[in-house]
Order: sequence, then structure tokens, then C-alpha cells
Amino acid sequence: MQNYFTYIITNRTKKVLYTGVSNNLKRRLFEHKEDALGQKITFAGKYNCIYLVYYERFQYIEHAIKREKEIKGWIRRKKEKLINEFNPKWRVLNNDVD
Repeated sequence: MQNYFTYIITNRTKKVLYTGVSNNLKRRLFEHKEDALGQKITFAGKYNCIYLVYYERFQYIEHAIKREKEIKGWIRRKKEKLINEFNPKWRVLNNDVD
């Protein structure tokens, strides 16, 4: 069974939210961190979004992509509500993923 993830990461001050999708969340978080510490090529890297605060697991990539697009279309307040329901203290979850 495949695992696909829709996730939200933020920066240290929690002012920026980035929503993404990946089939290897641990590797993707590492890539975001490398970009933030290095060339800052991506949006997440430019704004130092390296802290995982939310994720969902899916069996099919189509479902993960659909959910990513749905969340990206939301206003910030709705994204914050989603995170608060999943992770009320906005604890950094980077070490909780396999």
C-alpha cells in the first residue's frame, strides 16, 4: 500500500503557511529544510517554512492532490482551524513522521 501525504508547514513565527503533497513526507521535510538553509529556491525555502504542523495520509495520490488543492484554496482562518483541530498547540511534528 502506498502512502501519500497532504501537509502544512510553517515558519518559526507561524506567520506563513505552505501546503504541499508528497509520497515521502520525511524526505520532503528534509528538502524544505535544505532549501531554507541554502539557496531558497522554493516558496517554502524563501519563507523558512520547515516546521510540520499538519498532515493527512492517503492511499491514492489523486486524493492527496485533490485535498492539497482544496486546502490551498482556503483563507488562512480556515487553515488555522484545520491545524487547531489536529494539533491545538501547533507542536512541531517533524519527528513524528516515518
